[in-house]
Amino acid sequence: MHMSRLTERFRHIGPGALVAAAFIGPGTITTCTVTGASFGYSLLWAMLFSVLATMVLQEMSARLGVVTGKGLGENLRGAIRNPVLRGAAAVLVIAAIFIGNTAYETGNIAGGLMGIGSAFPALSGRGWGAALAILLGFVSFALLWSGSYRRIEKFLVVLVLLMSVTFLATAIVSRPDWGAVLHGLFVPRMPESGNAWFTVVGLIGTTAVPYNLFLHASAVGERFQSKEDLPAARFDTILSVGLGGLISAAVIIGAAAAFYGTGAPVNGAGDMAHQLEPLLGSWAKYVFAAGLFAAGFSSTVTAPLAAAFAVRGMLGWPGNLRGKRFRGVWCFVLAIGVTLAALGQSSPVEVILLSQAANALVLPVIAFFLTVTLNSRERMGAHKNRLLGNLLAFAVVAVTVLTSTNALSEVVRKAASLFGW
Repeated sequence: MHMSRLTERFRHIGPGALVAAAFIGPGTITTCTVTGASFGYSLLWAMLFSVLATMVLQEMSARLGVVTGKGLGENLRGAIRNPVLRGAAAVLVIAAIFIGNTAYETGNIAGGLMGIGSAFPALSGRGWGAALAILLGFVSFALLWSGSYRRIEKFLVVLVLLMSVTFLATAIVSRPDWGAVLHGLFVPRMPESGNAWFTVVGLIGTTAVPYNLFLHASAVGERFQSKEDLPAARFDTILSVGLGGLISAAVIIGAAAAFYGTGAPVNGAGDMAHQLEPLLGSWAKYVFAAGLFAAGFSSTVTAPLAAAFAVRGMLGWPGNLRGKRFRGVWCFVLAIGVTLAALGQSSPVEVILLSQAANALVLPVIAFFLTVTLNSRERMGAHKNRLLGNLLAFAVVAVTVLTSTNALSEVVRKAASLFGW
């Protein structure tokens, strides 16, 4: 590729970077750290699959947004002509998004609280946790209600990226067994543990996030104005998601090198911050806390917003971010997330791991509808899915269904235990 053309491509990095910043949240850091600490390098292949799956799905979402100029919800509604089927699809998608996003929102808020508690242990008690959850929810509410969340989110994305650079450096200085790293990446195997399938599902759910498919399709419509921009959109997607996957893998590698085989428990951000000590010494917990809080806070804003975009598109509502019904949707998701984070009867780590697993259970539903829409010649024209694209999408859905089915009983058991059912 010519240097000036490559430079131009980098100038258009945007929607994909937002997707990457969204999935590198507290759920990713927590899930990947627990994965490395519990299973060493053996589940890196699951992370690799998750990244490739995310590239496939997000490329489809970006292509849909560029070609049609509409979001995923609007396209789904328009693609289904039969009113009965359209209503059934709307109910299914809206239910899936609400289940996934409320669980994800709970994990986001719990992650932000975990960041605060790791830096200031006096604020980590149950009462303080509930108060801080309400405070975090109120700040997120104010940002969403005013419509000025974009500027704040950009600042938080910078913090997340700074944390990400730290994890990449930490993975290197932790002196991992690089042979074992390569073996874990390219030789799939399941450890003999009841939690292994649950962990694999969590890794998929923390990377291939269903609500990002709705966000991405809408975001590319703002950045890219014509079908000629498709190569730039693909470059943005593959580079950004690939970098996000590299960061996630670095967290697993750093945690494996620091914790695996030591018997040391990983029950919170204070424990996870130890992997930063070789690089930052006594400042490790504060850096980790700032990054985890920033990741949680930015995702706390984007999850309810994405749910509102999805519902508005599926129901054909007109209006903008200040519409009453639009605001009602994100208010509901935010309120549920705050409530569950404040009342959760287990550790924040358990809440976050459960939210990632719930994401993976929702993913096949959204991926199926995305694939159906991408096969519409009327909407996509020459840019509709070809055989290879459909095969890749089918493989992603099939593997996700397989892993989710194997972990379903564990997800239900953990949910029941978590909330005292």
